[in-house]
Amino acid sequence: MSLAVKPCLDIRSLSAVLANGQRVLRSVSLSVQPGEVRALVGESGAGKTMIGKAVLGVLPSSVRIVEGDMLLEGEDLGKLQPKARRTLIGARTALIPQDPLTALNPSRRIGPQMTDRLVRILGWSGQRADARIRQLLDEVQIREPDRVLKCYPHELSGGMRQRVLIAAAFAAEPRLIVADEPTTALDVTVQKQILRLIAQLQRDHGTAILFVTHDLGVVAKISQKVSVLYAGKVVEEAETADLFAAPQHPYTRALMAATPRYTDPLASLKPVDEAVLAGLASEIAAADQAWRRPHG
Repeated sequence: MSLAVKPCLDIRSLSAVLANGQRVLRSVSLSVQPGEVRALVGESGAGKTMIGKAVLGVLPSSVRIVEGDMLLEGEDLGKLQPKARRTLIGARTALIPQDPLTALNPSRRIGPQMTDRLVRILGWSGQRADARIRQLLDEVQIREPDRVLKCYPHELSGGMRQRVLIAAAFAAEPRLIVADEPTTALDVTVQKQILRLIAQLQRDHGTAILFVTHDLGVVAKISQKVSVLYAGKVVEEAETADLFAAPQHPYTRALMAATPRYTDPLASLKPVDEAVLAGLASEIAAADQAWRRPHG
């Protein structure tokens, strides 16, 4: 009898609220298996980035988790003391942020920014950390690593900065990477290169990725499973191939219909139908009303 594989990340009925009691995450449940890419897709404000921040323990002070569990390789993050939780998250997870220019400190050279986490959080020696980042810079196809490590962020192109952050994310061999729309700030040509690079590194290192995006084209290229979100609620989840072959929820079908077709660039854009949005609003209102009864 084969034993079931423990999820790398297991989120169970996670709800979060603002200070005024408004729910921003609505009983979210999803899991990411070791070595799997799980995409979170939806409109702006759907709660995709909020889930990633909850996992990494960096939610804004205005947001409070009120229900649910998050297990990282079986460890319940909610039951750990803050220091132990930070240590676990720091050792086993990493982030590829959306905007590489704002993610990097403009007053520090690239080299120290890449080695800091390895030395200060994971306790590596400076020599070991330096060797590791040079190895990763080679993997992300950055030439002249000596020059790049001495540069300030503004001296590199957007694509180079994102490659640096991808290398930094994979450097400590994390079990899980949260990729928060990592191609949004890049032009289309560079986006394609970066997606190919992330996919290659993910396969080579066997890292699980929670990939946040609003782009269904990206979902199709990089993920094995996908969760579709609207207003902090998972409305559909499926294997990526199954979702594209036969989407079940009206909102998912509407999102796909609204996607521009590069084969027909002159076609008019089709917005999500108002009837679909009205149905979702009713569904969420009913769910919120039922949720508030026992929660006050």
